[in-house]
Amino acid sequence: MSTEAHRAATGPVAGFLENPVVGMAPWIIFSLLVGPGRFELAVGLALAAAVALIALGHLVNRGTSWKLLELADVVFFASMAVIGALASEGTLNWLETYAGEVANIALAVIAFGSIAVRMPFTLQYAREQVDPSLWHTRGFLRTNYMITGAWGIAFLAAAAAGAYGDLVLHNPNNIWTGWIIQILAIVAAVKFTVWYPDVARARGVREAAGLPPEPTPWAGFLVPLAGLLVPIGIAVLIFDNMWWLGVALIAAGSLLTKTLRSQARQEPA
Repeated sequence: MSTEAHRAATGPVAGFLENPVVGMAPWIIFSLLVGPGRFELAVGLALAAAVALIALGHLVNRGTSWKLLELADVVFFASMAVIGALASEGTLNWLETYAGEVANIALAVIAFGSIAVRMPFTLQYAREQVDPSLWHTRGFLRTNYMITGAWGIAFLAAAAAGAYGDLVLHNPNNIWTGWIIQILAIVAAVKFTVWYPDVARARGVREAAGLPPEPTPWAGFLVPLAGLLVPIGIAVLIFDNMWWLGVALIAAGSLLTKTLRSQARQEPA
């Protein structure tokens, strides 16, 4: 069954909930919100999102399986909520400062650990969207290894940026380490999750037909990342004192987006 046929059969809500990006939503919420004075808010919203997604998923599709990431969501954020409620003021201050890095590292461990045991966590989502005959094919497995690895790298990058801001700059709210780099890493992983399956399918079709591989259409992947340079430049103009960098980012983002869109239109579908 194709992805389009699956979505038509299950409905848009079920198709949405079967996307691995949705399973990572609680972690993304927590990583971006947590900080000084925001621990309780971040962990509360993340836990609520985790429980709501599981409940909605099983309500919409009663045959859906329990997923590693869903269980990890609830266990991690419930534990953090309990620890935060019982923690001393000193421990709570530590959590407010470093919990973002802890969450990012935990998710990276889940991603790379699932790869190590040959069960990348995106497989549980992907199997609900394709025919069982494809579950053990090389292309299907490779796609899930690549996507899971991309998320592992993204959360490692976010953890490294946050740690640099906390330990070296001593500024958890630094616009670059606390926000821009981490958001870019997550957006890149989201885009890769959407973009790479189409690339893998096109490659598989050519291999089956005995045709040589075509160059990877990177422009389609890079367009939204280049587009982000414009709002980043605006944020730098507003919140940072390097106005020249903000102007440069806006100009570079506009030019790169235009160039990459032109290249994407010329790339094979």
